[in-house]
Amino acid sequence: MSFHIALQLYSLREEISKRFYEVLKEVADLGFDGVEFAGFYGKDSNELREALYRLGLGIAGVHTPIQAFSESEIDKTISFNLALGNKYLIIPGLPPEMTRTKGDWIMFAETLNNLAKKLKQYGMRIGYHNHWAEFTPIEGELPWDLIFSRTSEDVVMQIDIGHALRAGLSTDDLIEVIKRCRGRAVSVHAKDYSKIKGYDVVIGEGDAKWLDILRALRDYGGTEWIIIEQETYPYKPPLESIKRSLKNLKNILSTL
Repeated sequence: MSFHIALQLYSLREEISKRFYEVLKEVADLGFDGVEFAGFYGKDSNELREALYRLGLGIAGVHTPIQAFSESEIDKTISFNLALGNKYLIIPGLPPEMTRTKGDWIMFAETLNNLAKKLKQYGMRIGYHNHWAEFTPIEGELPWDLIFSRTSEDVVMQIDIGHALRAGLSTDDLIEVIKRCRGRAVSVHAKDYSKIKGYDVVIGEGDAKWLDILRALRDYGGTEWIIIEQETYPYKPPLESIKRSLKNLKNILSTL
C-alpha cells in the first residue's frame, strides 16, 4: 500500500497563528498530501474546507481535546468536523486527573468505545495519540496496552514514534506494538528522537530505524497517513526543518 504524507500543523504553531492561510499554501507548495489540525484559530469549517480544496490538501485528522466530547460540546464537535470533511478525531492526550490509576485508563478505554459507536454513525472515527506516560507502567501494566486491549477496532491507534522512543521503546518494541494492534495504526506521527539531542533532530537524524518502522506500518499497520510533526527546529527557519524531514521521509519510502 502507499502512504499519504501530512503535516501536523502544530509544527508551525507560531507562524500559523499569525498568517494561517499563507502557511497552508507553503505546506502545500512543499508537496504534502494533507494536514492534521491542532486547533482552528477561529476559522469557519466551510471556509477551511474550501481553502484546503483550492490548495489540493487532504485532511489527515484533527487533534481534538477530550473536553470537546463532553455532553454539552459533542454535537458541536461532530457538526464542525462533518462540515470540514474530517473523519479522524484524535484525542491528543489526557489531563493528569484522568490518568492516575490503572482504573482511570480502563475507564478511558470504555469512553473511547462509546465515542467510537457514536461517531461511526457519521462516518467518523475516534483515536488516541500517545506521549510518554502511555508507555510508563502503572500498577504493572502499560496504559497503552490497557487502552488498546480493551477497545474495539474502530478506535484508531495513533502512535507517535518520537514520544514512544523518548519513553524508552526501541524500534523492535514499536514494531511489536504495531503488530499487536494490526490494522489500527491508521495514522502515525512521524517524529524522530535522539538520546543525545532529544527532539532537536529531523526525520532520519535520530534513533528511529525508519525503514523497519515503515515496513511494519505497510505490512501490519493499515496505515493511511504518515503525519510529520516537528517539535523543535534544528534548522532555521522552522519550515526548513519540516522540508528536510519531508525530503528524508520520502527518500526512505522510496527504498521500501
